[in-house]
Order: sequence, then C-alpha cells, then structure tokens
Amino acid sequence: MTFLTSLTMSHFRSHKKAKFDLDKRPVAISGPNGSGKTNILEAVSLFSPGRGIRGASAESMMRKPDCVGWKITGHAMADERVMEIVFSYMNGAARDVMIDGKNATQFALAQHSRVLWLVPSMDRLWIEGAEGRRRFLDRISLSFFPTHAENTLRYEKSMRQRNKLLKDQVRDPHWYKALERQMAEAGAAINTARKQALKFILSSQQDTTTEFPVAELKLQQNEGSLPETVEDLYDAFEESRFRDLATGRTMVGPHKTDVYGAYPAKGVPASQCSTGEQKALLISIVLANARALARDHRKAPLLLLDEISAHLDRDRRAALYEEICTLGLQAWLTGTERYLFEEFGNRAQYIQVDSMDNISQSSLTD
Repeated sequence: MTFLTSLTMSHFRSHKKAKFDLDKRPVAISGPNGSGKTNILEAVSLFSPGRGIRGASAESMMRKPDCVGWKITGHAMADERVMEIVFSYMNGAARDVMIDGKNATQFALAQHSRVLWLVPSMDRLWIEGAEGRRRFLDRISLSFFPTHAENTLRYEKSMRQRNKLLKDQVRDPHWYKALERQMAEAGAAINTARKQALKFILSSQQDTTTEFPVAELKLQQNEGSLPETVEDLYDAFEESRFRDLATGRTMVGPHKTDVYGAYPAKGVPASQCSTGEQKALLISIVLANARALARDHRKAPLLLLDEISAHLDRDRRAALYEEICTLGLQAWLTGTERYLFEEFGNRAQYIQVDSMDNISQSSLTD
C-alpha cells in the first residue's frame, strides 16, 4: 500500500506554509474557488515522474510575489516502509528530488509510488487531439511499468536527432541506422507496455461490479498498421525514410499511436457520447487502473480526483467513495463544499482551505 503520512509545502503556488499529518484514509479537500485546493493535489502529483497534473514548469510553481523558490516534503508509506521524499526548486536551478536524504532522479520515483489523476482538463480527452490520449495512456502504462518513462525519453531523444537529420536533408543512410535502432528498441518497449496496460484495465473492468460503465479501449495507428517488434519498427523507420525526408519529421512509430475508446453498452464511440457519459467512462478507466494496481499488483496508488464530486449525483458519489474505501486507497478529492463528501463519513480525513489576506490557510480535521 502507498499513502502519505505527512505533507509539508513551503512557498508552493498559493501556499506560503502548510503541513498535514495524515493516515491512510482518503483526503477530502474543501474550500471556495481560488483558495488553493488544486494546488495541494498538484503537490501530491509530483510524487510521480513528470510535471504533475498541470504539466507546469518548476518556476511557475513558485508562490507569487515571493519568488523565493519552493519546497515540498512528504513521508510516504511504500514497500512496507516509510520514506522521506523532498522536492525543491530555487530560482534558475533544476528541480531537485531527494529520497531518504539522497539525490534521486525523476525515474526513481516510479519505483516507489504510483499516482493516478482525473482533472477537469481531461474532460475533453475523447474529442480533442491524439496527443492528450497518448499522455493519458502513458500515465496508465507508467503506473504498471516504472521503466516506461525512461523508454519514452530515450525514444523521443533519438527521434529529435533523427528529425534534425531529416530537416537538414541528410540522405546518407549511415547517419540514420544507429538512431533508428535506438528508436526501434525503445519504441517496441513502449508498444508492449501500452498493450499490456490496456489488458490490465480491460480485465479489471470486466471482473468487477461497478456503477460506472465499462469502456472499450484499443490502440490505433494514425497511418497504416502498428509495428510491434524491434525489427518491425526498425524496418518501418527505414522504409518511411524517403517520405520522412519530404515532410521533415518521423511519420511512423509509437508517437503516432492513438487510443480508441467506446461505450460498448450503447454501441457508440466515446467521442460521440454525452459529456456526462464521457466523464463516467474516464472515471471507470481510472478506477480500473487503481483496482488493477491495488488488487492484482499489490501497489495501491495515490488517486487524485479534482472537482469530480460536483459532477456526480448522490448515488454515484456514494458508489465512487465506496469503491475507494474498499480498495483501501488514499484518494485526494477536492470540492467547494464539505457536504459533497458526506457519504464518506468518518472513513475520510478532511482539509478545509480558506484564503485570507491573499494567503491560503489550510487545516486538517476529522
């Protein structure tokens, strides 16, 4: 099981100083708009590799107008021990990560903690571009396979170098072969992780009774078939090189993959569902992800749900909270009013956030 036993923030976003001592129960955060609720979720989201739920730079996370840098300290129960994880940023420097007093990489976080989230910016996932769906799929894949972030970075780095050759109209194949081999090896690992992650999600949905609709999910390649093995990808890069020279960029590979989603009970693609149905499908997928990790992989994640309760009726809220508690997740939820979490009762711990004199004040209560 993974959960935070404490969280301290200093000069992070709107929070000049906030400290919470926690147990493994869900955390329900309430307060008026603009009081800093989502900022707390963003701090927690940094406990996994990447830029968090907003995809923001470290510099933009500084509290204004102080601009003195920021620091987040968390004590996490993971792998049956408590570890201290510290994030810090000073002006002009890179974001630092320390685990138990030692410098660590972003990738090391994936070995210890899994963080899943559903935020309002994802509501249009099924009707906007494929890039957002790929990011969503890669977050799911990372939760199961900690090396997925490294493979993605390797692939993108090699592809940037290949694209530079293409833009410079370099035609000598010897310049491409090593890069394309690196892309093929990393790309095949990416494809495998994505496919396996979707299998875990679909299996978790089918094996559980839930109030949320089962989602059909499958991978699609925007152009042509999806090369899967290292050799298939290597050959695909070589074969597409002439066309890629004309466009100045790589036109095949996992960076062109899309995720098709559907509502099988109604027989319609997710993109044609109502706004409420699309939201319900996303909740179902995120819950299935959490369920598969907690039940089948013994790696219960932190689950971040921003402003989700206001979009559910009382029965759906009760069903969501029941699933969270049954799985034993430390979910972090936000809402403008505390009554949105009343179905939790004493099964949750509560944070009230208020804005006074432009300083966000936070308190933890039962």
